[in-house]
Amino acid sequence: MSARRSTAAALLTLAVATAALAGCSQKKDDKASADAVKVNATDTACEVSKTTFPAGHVVIDIANKGSKTTEVYVYGDGDKIITERENIGPGTKATINAEIKAGSYEVACKPGMVGDGIRQKITVTGDAAASGASTDPRLTAAVDAYRTYAQEQADATIPAVEAFAAAIKSGDVEKAKPLYAPSRTGWERTEPVAESFGDVDPKTDTREDKLEPGQEWTGWHKLEKSLFADAKIGDDEKKLADQLVADLKDWQKKIPGAEITPTSMANGAKELLDEVATNKITGEEDRYSHTDLADFVANVEGAQKAYELLKPVASEKDAELAKTLDSEFAAIQTLLAKYKQTDGTYTSYDKVTEAERKTFSDAVNSLGEPLSKLAAAVVVK
Repeated sequence: MSARRSTAAALLTLAVATAALAGCSQKKDDKASADAVKVNATDTACEVSKTTFPAGHVVIDIANKGSKTTEVYVYGDGDKIITERENIGPGTKATINAEIKAGSYEVACKPGMVGDGIRQKITVTGDAAASGASTDPRLTAAVDAYRTYAQEQADATIPAVEAFAAAIKSGDVEKAKPLYAPSRTGWERTEPVAESFGDVDPKTDTREDKLEPGQEWTGWHKLEKSLFADAKIGDDEKKLADQLVADLKDWQKKIPGAEITPTSMANGAKELLDEVATNKITGEEDRYSHTDLADFVANVEGAQKAYELLKPVASEKDAELAKTLDSEFAAIQTLLAKYKQTDGTYTSYDKVTEAERKTFSDAVNSLGEPLSKLAAAVVVK
């Protein structure tokens, strides 16, 4: 056979093989799409395509067909958050990869991201172990290590918040102010775990304009306003300080029972970046103290910790994704380091220009897009 014919034959073989692989890939994609639970969210409805499906790895495809930004949650008993996706804009779509055990749940769509949501009951059948999520010992180790990390962050938060509360109870505004941001670090690093308990986050981390009807405003941000906007400490603030410590100790005790899976770790990392994009970038989170960058850093650190623990599996299944995530995390860490002061604090966010905020936003979006693919990369099939 001539060299030209040999080359042509090789190219033909390669083309046939590539087409076959593409066909297999397309079939897998079509099957995944057919198996997905589809949620159509509008301003008045939450339509779920399947109300009964097998336990294990579940793909939830969400389409927001309403006029308001929405959130979609899967709730367990006591509104324990099993999985969620926030900030789904009108006319946009989102996908959640999650591990869900057999049991009864509710899917909730929250148009406008407020209230209890429009709910649909679902039943998950069978045995979650069949999903294969726990068959890779590296993922089991990652979950164990992340639970340890979450517990360490909660444990470290208690003395920090106790110091913050003690300064408030002494009536010393100027002493309490610099203790505010450090008391939040552990919480911000592991916020998706804290939020999963349902009842803790509303009591500790709600902003005034996010209160539900009839909800009493308590927690960090109420105290933040008293210290940084009103410059006053009264009996109410002293009581709120004690309550904050008690509520966070409740969170600390709940960590061992948190529902943590490889996909929830990956989804949680993305949620932390979404927190930055929607709250920190705008200055909405810490609007009185302007300590948003401290929270920003903690969110990024928490997201990176989850990724690093999942990386051995993710890099094996999707080397390009891991390479991109390594690069984007390094870039955003370098950017944040420019704003770190010699005393360990960060530049007051009201001193950050609009152009600089745009740079932050671009960096977050550049990291958030590949991070949204991490959950799919750690699913064992």
